[in-house]
Amino acid sequence: QVQLVESGGGLVQAGGSLRLSCAASGRTFSTYAMGWFRQAPGKEREFVALIRWTGGRTYYADSVKGRFTISRDNAKNTVYLQMNSLKPEDTAVYYCLAHRRWDLLQIGHYDYSGQGTQVTVSS
Repeated sequence: QVQLVESGGGLVQAGGSLRLSCAASGRTFSTYAMGWFRQAPGKEREFVALIRWTGGRTYYADSVKGRFTISRDNAKNTVYLQMNSLKPEDTAVYYCLAHRRWDLLQIGHYDYSGQGTQVTVSS
């Protein structure tokens, strides 16, 4: 059984930081692009960031560039999202997704998805 399990969400004040983790179990994800998406109440799920499995190249949504950093530890089958300078508009459920192709992952296609972790930023 393949599982992606997110953790690290919570309540934080504007300007604060959180680090999300996504642990993959059941198989190795070193050949998968891994990404984070988020969905706020009443809105569609949107792309946040992804990291390719070759070279570790990263991509970010314009809304989080310079504030969020995605990274991965293939030995631990874990991907991280460091979120700094958080804003109330970052409030959402954050999902970890995986796909063999980074270009498809970026537009929301996925082979595997976690259940999500809630991030709430108070003003």
